Amino acid sequence: MDKPLSSLDWSLVQAFIAVADAGSLSAAARTLGSSQPTLGRHIAAMQDQLGVTLFQRNPKGLDLTETGLALVAPARAMQEAARQMALMAAGQQADMAGTVRITASVVMAYETLPAIIAKLRRDAPEIAVELVPSDSSRNLLWREADIAVRMYRPTQLDLITRHIGDIALGAFAAKSYLAGRPPVTPDTMMQHEVIGYDTATQIIDGFRDAGLQVTRDFFKVRCDDNLAYLALMRAGCGIGFAQRSLALADPQMEEVDLGFPLPTLPVWLTAHQAMRQSPRIRRVWDALDDGLRAVVA
Repeated sequence: MDKPLSSLDWSLVQAFIAVADAGSLSAAARTLGSSQPTLGRHIAAMQDQLGVTLFQRNPKGLDLTETGLALVAPARAMQEAARQMALMAAGQQADMAGTVRITASVVMAYETLPAIIAKLRRDAPEIAVELVPSDSSRNLLWREADIAVRMYRPTQLDLITRHIGDIALGAFAAKSYLAGRPPVTPDTMMQHEVIGYDTATQIIDGFRDAGLQVTRDFFKVRCDDNLAYLALMRAGCGIGFAQRSLALADPQMEEVDLGFPLPTLPVWLTAHQAMRQSPRIRRVWDALDDGLRAVVA
């Protein structure tokens, strides 16, 4: 006898939504951190329980059937309800002991947060910390992280944000690069090697805002990963752009004048409003607030 629909396992619905979004079992497995065979079994179990076919195969993966397409909206409603329950329950936890998951940009996670986290661990050893370095936007609404350090202001209604300040950016080059080359001035800057981004356009946009028409080919070394970008600067590949506080503390680096102002980098602390009710989250939030203000000051 089939199980009643009221007993439909949430894990089956979660698998259904992931496959519907990703278009294949393999891509959905990567998203959920599961395995392709497990997701395949979940989809088969859900189809058996409902007595319908949810997907049909195509050369590149899976397409929703008409029935599957009709079930996406109610499945997402279940997903939203589960999210709200998880957030509300987590936000009501009164115990200070436990784990807090922080996500931040790669450079911030490597260069700035370790010292702040070390102090937090000394002051509050009952709190465990998970640090997720990522330049992608981790979803606080789905608790992929509890607190995020963002370089932009999030706009979702369910999030609370605090503007910590703005980090000054500067143009720098390794002393090994500058040795034996003409001084970097606004007049000679275009004769120098400048490290650019690979696919991102911010540096090109900045040059154009300053009245300098350059294309991607102007930058003979290009990289979108900001940590690797810093390594290229330190190795002497050319002039690059970095947080002034980080680069000025590096004895290998020297600031140069390109003849035009650089933008600042805003720092926002963000969490889901329900999670801020947790004493543990508040404790970590306050530690990040204090530590980051010292950096942007």
